[in-house]
Amino acid sequence: MSKRETSISASRDRIKITQHDESAQEKSDVIALPAHMAGSGTLDRLVDTARDYARAAASDNTLKAYAKDWAHFARWCRMKGAEPLPPSPEMIGLYLADLASGSAPSPALSVSTIDRRLSGLAWNYAQRGFTLDRKNRHIATVLAGIKRRHARPPLQKEAILAEDILAMVATLPFDLRGLRDRAILLLGYAGGLRRSEIVSLDVHKDDTPGSGGWIEIFDKGTLLTLNAKTGWREVEIGRGSSDQTCPVHALEQWLHFSKIDFGPVFVRTSRDGNRALEARLNDKHVARLIKRTVLDAGIRSDLPEKERLALFSGHSLRAGLASSAEVDERYVQKQLGHASAEMTRRYQRRRDRFRVNLTKAAGL
Repeated sequence: MSKRETSISASRDRIKITQHDESAQEKSDVIALPAHMAGSGTLDRLVDTARDYARAAASDNTLKAYAKDWAHFARWCRMKGAEPLPPSPEMIGLYLADLASGSAPSPALSVSTIDRRLSGLAWNYAQRGFTLDRKNRHIATVLAGIKRRHARPPLQKEAILAEDILAMVATLPFDLRGLRDRAILLLGYAGGLRRSEIVSLDVHKDDTPGSGGWIEIFDKGTLLTLNAKTGWREVEIGRGSSDQTCPVHALEQWLHFSKIDFGPVFVRTSRDGNRALEARLNDKHVARLIKRTVLDAGIRSDLPEKERLALFSGHSLRAGLASSAEVDERYVQKQLGHASAEMTRRYQRRRDRFRVNLTKAAGL
């Protein structure tokens, strides 16, 4: 057996899940007792606990994306007659070049997607005890060249403005499902929430293990405490000028008629839309709801339906708040949970860009 064959065989023996590692559960199994230690009931339970914490280190959506990144790279390696383990900067550089140039039937990927794929590979290698050096010249120089040649300004989803959200809410029926969807749209818009933040809310603190936060309703509004992408933060949502457009009133109506006083705030409903079930809503429901009500409300009816659907997503609610709220920018930044004002400005689709005139301030 040659040295190369010996190396490949050793890699296969060390990591047996190389070719079948497409689930988050399999990836969590890399956390185990040291090889020299014998298992016991207590230690085995601690291993299970450690795996639970490891899974909680990233969101479910992130873990799913990383799993797909690894599966795609592993398939690509096998098609090229290579092994994904141990990490080879030369092969990863070639992989990035292939993603950027596109190979039939796969189209060329955007720079942001390629960057995300590389982050996914680095994470997957770390879980297997390897270190991927992103500064290695075979990776860094290829990625720099891809960014220089193919980088474009990020495509932004259209903002849902105040008049839009009112038109969207008006299309909803007044059955239980309609009450729920009305609360989702108004709360998401007024809070500048991500779709994952909306569906992860519980009625009380620690109601469910999968909770991403909880609500508190007061006379003047509602307080959301969120364990969000950027850490814990509080979001205050005041009452609106009328019950028809008030997100707090919509939330109260949904909780009252659905008889929800514990667990997830937003749950599925029965087929007839008149009975609340126990299962928490998936965040994809928010995206589908936005697209459906955008069409029903006739927003951007000047465009074909396919283009209209592509313009709007869950982030349209956050962009809508940032673009519509006529208040000091720092308050919008706090509501959205942004670390910098520059990030908040990316969400503002309409604003007076020349409110601060440095030309005049400089004496010209």
